[in-house]
Amino acid sequence: MSDASPHFPFPYQPYSIQEQFMESLYSALDQGKIGIFESPTGTGKSLSLICGALSWLRDEEERKRQEAAVLLAVPGVSPHTQPSSASRDSPHSPSEPGWITDFVQKKAERDLVNKLKEEELRRKRREERLEQIRHNTGLRYTMKRKKSDEDLEAVQLLQRSQEMMTSEGGGLEDREEEELIVAEYESDDDTKKQQNSYDDEDDDLEEEHVTKIYYCSRTHSQLSQFVHEVQKSPFGKDTRLVSLASRQVQLPAMPRAVLEVQLINERCMEMHKNKHSGAPPHHPHSTGERRGRRRSTIPTAQGLLLTIPTAQVRGERRSMLLLQGLLLTIPTAQLVVLPYQTLLHESTRRASGIKLKDQIVIIDEAHNLIDTITCIHSTLVTGAQLCCAHSQLTQYMERYRSRLKAKNLMYIKQILYVLESLVRVLGGKVGQNPNTQVVTEPGTELQSINNFLFKAQIDNINLFKVQRYYEKSMISRKLSGFVEKFQGGTVQPTNKENRSTAGLERFLHSIRAGGAPEVPSPDQTGAMEDGQPGMASPMMQIEGFLFALTNANKDGRVVLHRQGSLAQSSLKFLMLNPAVHFSAVLQQCRAVIIAGGTMQPVADFKEQLLLSAGVGPERIAVFSCGHVIPPNNILPIILCSGPSGQQLEFTYQKRDTPHMMDETGRILSNLCNVVPGGVVCFFPSYEYEKRIHAHWEQTGLLARLSAKKKIFQEPKKASQVEQVLAEYSRCIQRCSPSAGPLTGALLFSVVGGKMSEGINFSDELGRCVVMVGMPYPNIKSPELQEKMAYLDKTMPRVGGVSPGKALIENLCMKAVNQSIGRAIRHRGDYASVLLLDQRYSRAGPLSKLPQWIRSSTQVQPSFGPAFAALRKFFMEKKTLSKS
Repeated sequence: MSDASPHFPFPYQPYSIQEQFMESLYSALDQGKIGIFESPTGTGKSLSLICGALSWLRDEEERKRQEAAVLLAVPGVSPHTQPSSASRDSPHSPSEPGWITDFVQKKAERDLVNKLKEEELRRKRREERLEQIRHNTGLRYTMKRKKSDEDLEAVQLLQRSQEMMTSEGGGLEDREEEELIVAEYESDDDTKKQQNSYDDEDDDLEEEHVTKIYYCSRTHSQLSQFVHEVQKSPFGKDTRLVSLASRQVQLPAMPRAVLEVQLINERCMEMHKNKHSGAPPHHPHSTGERRGRRRSTIPTAQGLLLTIPTAQVRGERRSMLLLQGLLLTIPTAQLVVLPYQTLLHESTRRASGIKLKDQIVIIDEAHNLIDTITCIHSTLVTGAQLCCAHSQLTQYMERYRSRLKAKNLMYIKQILYVLESLVRVLGGKVGQNPNTQVVTEPGTELQSINNFLFKAQIDNINLFKVQRYYEKSMISRKLSGFVEKFQGGTVQPTNKENRSTAGLERFLHSIRAGGAPEVPSPDQTGAMEDGQPGMASPMMQIEGFLFALTNANKDGRVVLHRQGSLAQSSLKFLMLNPAVHFSAVLQQCRAVIIAGGTMQPVADFKEQLLLSAGVGPERIAVFSCGHVIPPNNILPIILCSGPSGQQLEFTYQKRDTPHMMDETGRILSNLCNVVPGGVVCFFPSYEYEKRIHAHWEQTGLLARLSAKKKIFQEPKKASQVEQVLAEYSRCIQRCSPSAGPLTGALLFSVVGGKMSEGINFSDELGRCVVMVGMPYPNIKSPELQEKMAYLDKTMPRVGGVSPGKALIENLCMKAVNQSIGRAIRHRGDYASVLLLDQRYSRAGPLSKLPQWIRSSTQVQPSFGPAFAALRKFFMEKKTLSKS
């Protein structure tokens, strides 16, 4: 790049910290760095990411255009080939004549020029095709059907009767089941090339990906907000943007079970395959659901790339068009917006058509990136799921035994053997009700991968070949469709004797049923009671578990949890080394930016993700900026003792004592007298919040708190969070110092709960954030103990502290930083932060607070000075607001 300082278009005059952020980001992208960027909430981080990254992309594209123009205008002169001509003058190869060297050089230049011309031609053809899609897509699927509902029902009945009449010859009635049978699987050779009949036009359009930026965040709402920010930015009209924000929305015709990652991938790969073969993908509910549907659209910076049906639409052709459109537009897009899981999970990434080679990846809201990677690649299966999958696969094999090839039968039998072995290792037997099988030796056992394979007696099974069979045969999806089709009925083997009457029986059964809903399986019923989508078959979950067992022995552990009955027992794969899966992203990408509002402590990202993945320290760049608020708009206080002199140390042994709970109540009671608006109080756990609430209610302290501020509690159900927040907000808006005794509201929340991340407590909603104790994780957890032991073995000690102990403190402070960051949300906001535990004053925890909070933090050994500072702080703000 040029040595001149880059220019950053911005919708308004940026803050100085935004300019510093964009300059550092530009430099990191240009130099191919792995950047860790921290910019507090309210400092315009998203807009800085957009303008900084797209400015670099603009300059990079301009540089490539200039180089291409030089080549096309003067083929003999090339920035890439000039070093070659210099080397030609030197004695490069004395044994070769000069004309040979000239010929090779000129041929390379001609090839490069021809390649540039071909790329230019393909680009123009692709743009014409995209323009055609934009123009025609909205017209193709908005034609209204003119037949009435009665006509549609008659057509369906006629189709069923035709199926009945032709069933004797084994014709139409077999077609529906044909798609449930796994395709012929002849070879284990993964390198064997398959001949695919792509048409010439698609071949021309499937070209190399242009340089692009992949932007990731955690939730669909965050991604939608980012797209909106791009549209408002100076780059809005010129940026080609594709949103992969939610594949559940993108592929509306998929069954409910696609919420599982493995099924989503298989569905996408099947549709991708059908795209080229011309066969329409199957879906049992796609008939007759094209009437009166609304369309939603993918917002892009250049208009509508695709028209997408809403989640209610069930059109397979719509889904096919959408997938084809996405596969077509991703290579040419400059900015691709997608969720964490799509990028961080390799098979999902591959199924989505994402290629990271020499591209830019920006991961926003990355404070929990390590946990996210760990969770994506950890999986749990229960004894009930194993028994259910074994029963379903056995019935599947028996029904289609005569129609399955030998290789398919071999692998299905291997999978059945593995399922039986996993049930046996939990102390149960297949073929019996898992709810009635009592586990004789309850307890939790943690084993390495190899030891578990030996214990389960499946060490002789090549799980890599089984994994390849799962992927190529799509057996999990076939089994899911099989279960959906025959659920609640008796599965009979198909043969020549009963095949002739199968169509008639099914036709009569459909009329007799009258469209009555099927009775869900026990697995589905339990899922529905938990508020989770039901799955027809648990094979998806088991497939993920078997894939996890192919990890290196040192990178994971298997937790055997036996309790009560076999159905309640479980097997869990615990990923210990998230870097092994993140390394592919780091190695392929030109640059990776990990950004967030609170990235402290940064050491975790460096040690566990970057250095462990083989990234050199010289490639890591760290940027952290302060807040845009004035220093006197934040008052952080570490309080070491309460009003009665009780030392504040909320250890597990001390926090439940009546003295400690009473002292906490007295502190909150005093705070409510001086803090206006809303006070948000975070507790370490739901259990402790419930216990202390009950104690205050018994002692009458809760009534005294309610006299000053109305009390709200964070609900455990996510569906109730919005309602509680709305009531909390309305209460604060109604309250004012002169309107009555109530001065606002007091919200009891939980660290790591629904309100500790992503909730905006700006202005009067959060004038004071109180953190009760230090939310350390459960040190007795077998999973956490194994993680600590793994880090102690693989990581160096830093400052005399073992990596395992550092992990505990880092997890605690990450949760604290996320919670206390809920208050300050913009430049004019102000709030106080109260940390109730003298352990916060130690050097370790204090150094892991965000710099913009740490620089203003006061350590108060006693309550009196702290209370005086709080009163003075809010009195000054009140005076300023009146003036």
